[in-house]
Amino acid sequence: MSLLTIDGVWKQYHDHSVLRGIDLEVAPHEVVCLIGASGSGKSTLLRCVNLLETIDDGAIFLDDAEITDVRADPDEVRKRIGMVFQSYNLFPHMTVLDNITLAPRRVHGVRPREAEEQARELLDRFGLSDKAGEYPDRLSGGQQQRVAVIRAVATQPRLLLLDEVTSALDPALVTEVLGVIRELKDAGMTMILATHEMGFARDIADTVCFLDGGVLLERGSPEQIFTAPEHPRTREFLQRILEARRM
Repeated sequence: MSLLTIDGVWKQYHDHSVLRGIDLEVAPHEVVCLIGASGSGKSTLLRCVNLLETIDDGAIFLDDAEITDVRADPDEVRKRIGMVFQSYNLFPHMTVLDNITLAPRRVHGVRPREAEEQARELLDRFGLSDKAGEYPDRLSGGQQQRVAVIRAVATQPRLLLLDEVTSALDPALVTEVLGVIRELKDAGMTMILATHEMGFARDIADTVCFLDGGVLLERGSPEQIFTAPEHPRTREFLQRILEARRM
């Protein structure tokens, strides 16, 4: 049984098709990594799943209910989906604790004391217990992104979407964010990640999907995609990545 089903999804901006007939199923507790060059459609696909973009054709189902139906309430859908952006998007005028407890309190109706207890448990779990009273601008980029992940997880979503969450970070800070994501996988969180971190994708993914020009050209296990890709475009993309690291 699939938790998420993407069925023939198309997305177009003016005369440019950004997504072209995407089909994808994600099982509960599965981690799917989307790889591909910038502009291949990875981020747009995540935004469509979270209903931040409307699709032009096809359908998306969450727990067997069509969330792209015009009668679906986007706010109700987003209560079950967490999303983390590459630019953190923390509220600068709120402390770390307030950032994390806002959605549980305001959107999910969790009592303030319970929301705070849950937030402090998460901060402690991910090594940020001493940052609860800090404001975002007092944190490093890696710490801010870890808080953004914690904020998304605090609502206990059915599905977590992560859009290039390490791309804005100094390389020295990437490891700490990836460590949080790895722990979420170990805890059984269902995730779809758009990432340029090929080593991490190989390590954490159950399924890797290669997008090129808005088309899902190839999908498979990390071992299959990274050691024996079938599509010439996949092989070309991975070769470019390898050559770039050698420079």
